[in-house]
Amino acid sequence: MTNINKKKLMSLLALLIATLVVVAVVVARSNNAEAFPSQSQSHAIIKKACSTTLYPQLCFSTIASKPALANKVSTHKDVIDLSLNVTTEIVHRNYFTVHKLLLTKKGLTKRQKTALHDCLETIDETLDELHKAKADLRDYPSKSKSLSRHAQDLNTLISSAITNQVTCLDGFSHDKADKRFRKYLEAGQLHVEHLCSNALAMTNNLTHTPLNEKNNNNNRNLMEEEEDGIKWPGWISTADRRLLQTGAVTPDVVVAADGSGNFRTVSAAVAAAPEQSSKRYVIKIKAGVYRENVDVPKKKTNIMFLGDGRTKTIITASRNVADGSTTFSSATVAVVGERFLARDITFENTAGASKHQAVALRVGADLSAFYLCDFLAYQDTLYVHSNRQFIVNCLIAGTVDFIFGNSAVVIQNSDIHARRPNAGQKNMVTAQGRVDPNQNTGIVIQKSRIGATAELEPVKKNFPTFLGRPWKEYSRTVIMQSTISDVIDPAGWHQWDGNFALNTLTYREYHNTGAGAPTSGRVKWKGFKVITSATEAQPFTPANFIAGSAWLPSTGFPFSLGL
Repeated sequence: MTNINKKKLMSLLALLIATLVVVAVVVARSNNAEAFPSQSQSHAIIKKACSTTLYPQLCFSTIASKPALANKVSTHKDVIDLSLNVTTEIVHRNYFTVHKLLLTKKGLTKRQKTALHDCLETIDETLDELHKAKADLRDYPSKSKSLSRHAQDLNTLISSAITNQVTCLDGFSHDKADKRFRKYLEAGQLHVEHLCSNALAMTNNLTHTPLNEKNNNNNRNLMEEEEDGIKWPGWISTADRRLLQTGAVTPDVVVAADGSGNFRTVSAAVAAAPEQSSKRYVIKIKAGVYRENVDVPKKKTNIMFLGDGRTKTIITASRNVADGSTTFSSATVAVVGERFLARDITFENTAGASKHQAVALRVGADLSAFYLCDFLAYQDTLYVHSNRQFIVNCLIAGTVDFIFGNSAVVIQNSDIHARRPNAGQKNMVTAQGRVDPNQNTGIVIQKSRIGATAELEPVKKNFPTFLGRPWKEYSRTVIMQSTISDVIDPAGWHQWDGNFALNTLTYREYHNTGAGAPTSGRVKWKGFKVITSATEAQPFTPANFIAGSAWLPSTGFPFSLGL
């Protein structure tokens, strides 16, 4: 073979090899495209989902940090699921950061140690909430729940996760040393808050249904009859009303300070209660004064405290911020286990006005309810921390921000009384703490009475009292169908710090009466509005705001679902 022919043959072989390589590459790319329909398509889905969030760049970069998973995204739900997975990983990391600080940081004050323990508790709750949210998301839409109920459950879980990050940092806000220490945790907690915010926005976009979607119960709970000053759902029989009014519930255990029951302390009875119970566990607390701090942790579910009467059964303590506690841990009674109920009991913190924040009751228990109870303290009496709550026929008394927190709570047919504060102080009935416009949280006061205690009434002109002030940027409070006495200043509401939150808050009043109800002199903030139509007020009723028709009947307490 000549050299020329050899060269031609080599050229042909080279061309053939090159062709085969090109074909192989094309086939490989084709096969890859079949396995992952389109990487660009996945990224387009992610970008579209993230575009609805408050932090879209963070949203996309977080998900893109997991390319093996991000490239498989094919639906809006996939984006949320992946976002929740990444968020959970970072929450775990924050937990170990806090734990390490507790073990290794020298010179911690009593309150700093307490605040770090608060963080461990709230981070642990966040992990549970994110796991539940992922399970609920994968089941969406569910055949066992209405779309609106399923959407609200998801919103509640992620809203609570956001609140927990804020609560952790709030424990380091009492003095300069605390605020300096806060820097060790701030970046990690804010990162998770923003990630949860993104997941919440995307979830709202996925599950959006009208808040006032009709309930599948033929509105039977909306029918009401009044008896002895109490409005009962029309479908509850007269015999059942008598049963509920007399508190004729069979207790599982009895607490008696004199030793005549199963336990001498409430805490001992709670410790002995079953965990994750699906059946109501009734702890009867006999008449007496119980001087103790009581915790109902998240594993203790479906517990009911049943007292002998609000003036007879009293749980009292005096933890407070001035003596080194955090607001979160100052609570005389703290409840986290879901479906908690209480009736005929007083929850009290006796620290007094000079001790600053001192909580009588803190509630983070989802689907919890309180009936015929008193909540008595001064600053920060009732901490409605997170999740969904209902309070009916109760008395709440305090001074500064005495109903505060970031739950979705309806307070119905109750007496809300401002007390005499320290000289120079102003009374604030509410300080609601919503930090994200997508959270389903807020304080609703409905069909109640807002006034002054006997000690404040004669000197009320010396202590201005307001319906509320914005603790956080998207603070939301609604006062409707209530009687407001002249203890309330004509302006109605008070600023927190200059112009902070005045444009972003949501403060509403609807069909209130009494000397303090006229709205002509109310604040002129962008976020304040007088509601004039029932349609606009409907979203704040128990039926819609806390999905009341799905769980309030099981409490055995009276309630009104509508306007």
